[in-house]
Amino acid sequence: MSEQTIALVTGANKGIGYEIAAGLGALGWRVGVGARDEERRETAVAKLLAAGADAFGVPLDVTDDASVTDAVRLVEGSSGRLDVLVNNAGITGAAPQLPTSVDPATVRTVVETNVIGVIRVTNAMLPLLRRSPSPRIVNMSSGVGSLTRQTTPGSETGPIAVAYSPSKTFLNAVTVQYAKELQDTNILVNAACPGYCATDLNGFRGVRTPEQGAAIAIRLATLPDDGPTGGFFDDEGEVPW
Repeated sequence: MSEQTIALVTGANKGIGYEIAAGLGALGWRVGVGARDEERRETAVAKLLAAGADAFGVPLDVTDDASVTDAVRLVEGSSGRLDVLVNNAGITGAAPQLPTSVDPATVRTVVETNVIGVIRVTNAMLPLLRRSPSPRIVNMSSGVGSLTRQTTPGSETGPIAVAYSPSKTFLNAVTVQYAKELQDTNILVNAACPGYCATDLNGFRGVRTPEQGAAIAIRLATLPDDGPTGGFFDDEGEVPW
């Protein structure tokens, strides 16, 4: 089918996910905009198309098996393969998240999206990724997922959040496991730290723009064939686990 590079970005209707889609689209790629909300998804696609990107909407709820299966069929029917998967969809979960008082259901809900959702989508898309000459998987993590930073005195890692922060630590560990299993293939799997970006996840309190946050994902999505795998990176280089 198409020789054009094909990417799917989950949670791409707004924020960092949208900017990742826009950045990949600006490279001339065909980009699937994965999102649950139909109106926001189609608005994002229309905006990308107006900017000259080759974008298409992918209805996708990462917590739902049937939705993910339908997304695979849509991507396969559109392009025949997938070159890059960016697992960006994520939630912070309800507050408060103090470990001594959190509702366990909050933790379960966050992990379902931020970790299990990534596994669900990645495994479903793997057959399409294996058809690519240079497949890449980018998992959008966070600096708050770094245990090194969390335990370094004076390091600013945000509020105590026993659902969100550990979900990103969990995602980092999952990224390593995928890289280990796929080390004898041409699939490169890495985690990205976008920095503290102003998005609706944090009430737009971040100090970086979503476009700045998207840069590391775009870099990892475009790694050369001899690029790293199983790493955790931000704009400055490797992030300590």
